[in-house]
Parts: sequence; structure tokens; C-alpha cells
Amino acid sequence: MNWDKYFLDLAEAVKKQSKCYSRQIGAVLVRDKSIISTGYNGPPRGVPHCEDRNPNEERICPRRLAGYGSGQGLHLCLAACAERNALLNAARMGICTKGATLYCTCGIPCKNCLGALINAGIVEIVCTNGDYYDDLSPWLLENSDIKVRVYE
Repeated sequence: MNWDKYFLDLAEAVKKQSKCYSRQIGAVLVRDKSIISTGYNGPPRGVPHCEDRNPNEERICPRRLAGYGSGQGLHLCLAACAERNALLNAARMGICTKGATLYCTCGIPCKNCLGALINAGIVEIVCTNGDYYDDLSPWLLENSDIKVRVYE
């Protein structure tokens, strides 16, 4: 069995829960070939999505409507990243993440998520491409013990 494909396929299914107009991302936390948590990008529990907060018929990200490009204007975004939501969902249920692997349907996580993943004891990240989301992510990875693999 190809476990990487299996868990990334599950992350693909999880990302479909995201209501984000910009992009949908799914994450699955795994330890000992067992799923311990999942997450997708979206606002905190019970907080309205963009469609409820700022409806527009085009279903365009409010940041994009304000003229921001991909990854810009994030101070206007209510959503938390899929990677952090997977960690927080585990914490909410009292599940230890130390020694776990994160599977995600994106490139290498942003600096904020990487900091959280490092502190949570994640040992490996398996992502769908090797693109960096920001300029600090490579430095964080070089100075941590997290292994990153790109599944192809």
C-alpha cells in the first residue's frame, strides 16, 4: 500500500470542506499510520465564512477585491491555515502530536504554520509541491529537525 498517496487523497477530501474563495487546502496529521487529526483552511468554529460576512455574487476573495494578490493582505483574512487547524483540532481533543507526520495539499507551509508544527513536535511534512509560501520558511526548516518530502 502507498501510504503517502492514501493520506494525501484523504487531505484532498478534507480540503473540500473549505469555503475559501481564494484556495482550498486540506491537512491530515498521522502517527503510526493512523489519522489523529484533520484540518482545512477556514475561519474559527462558528465564525461566518466570507460568503456570510461580505457576500458578492462573483464569489471572489475579499482580499482580491481589495486589490491584493495571492498571499498578500492576509491581515484581512479570517481564515486559519489548514495545517494549524489540524494541530488545533488535535489539541481540542487532547491528542498528542509529537512524532506525527503532516500531509498537506499545498507547498511548504508558511512561517507561522512551520513555527506551530515545530513546537507541536511534528517530525515530517509531506506536501504536494516544493514551493515556499514565504521567505522565512526555508530558514526555519534549515534550523529545525522537520523533514520535508514532496510527493510526486
